[in-house]
Amino acid sequence: MDSDGDRAAAVEAGLVAAGCVVVGVVSGTTELTRAVRDSGAEVIVCGLDDPSRDELEGMRALHRDEPRPVVLFAEKAAPEQIEAALEAGVAAYVVEGMAPARVRPVIEVAIRRFRAHQALREELAVARQDLEERRLVDRAKAVLMQKHKLTEPEAYRRLRRMAMDRGQKLGSVAASIVSKI
Repeated sequence: MDSDGDRAAAVEAGLVAAGCVVVGVVSGTTELTRAVRDSGAEVIVCGLDDPSRDELEGMRALHRDEPRPVVLFAEKAAPEQIEAALEAGVAAYVVEGMAPARVRPVIEVAIRRFRAHQALREELAVARQDLEERRLVDRAKAVLMQKHKLTEPEAYRRLRRMAMDRGQKLGSVAASIVSKI
């Protein structure tokens, strides 16, 4: 993505020289997510003078809807711009031009950083799901304890037995119990 045609051509030439296959070029972020989806691009390379709030918001939408490693070649290096770009999902922010010899290593770093970030996001999602399941189990135990005058270990055993009898996960049975109150 690049709104400057000459720079876009230079970036494309640099990518091709580095052995990359360019599957598309867009001039702005309004088309970026659709273009990425349609092209199946594996890595997004952007060239911008001074990443604007709208351009960064377009990258944030891309990261949300079609997550891919994004390399941003920019002319400006203000710390707040770099921070905003990283928060928008940019995996590599490179300042002052694109030397053909640097392209491949920068893209490789961006891919690895993106994969590490995605793995952390997945781990966080699993941890949040586990925590929510534990909360549901605790609430279901409290319901069973109150309703049937059980101790906590007795309520937990009953909950486990219900899950086994129904062939369901403990969290699903707990959610069912909690939803009935």
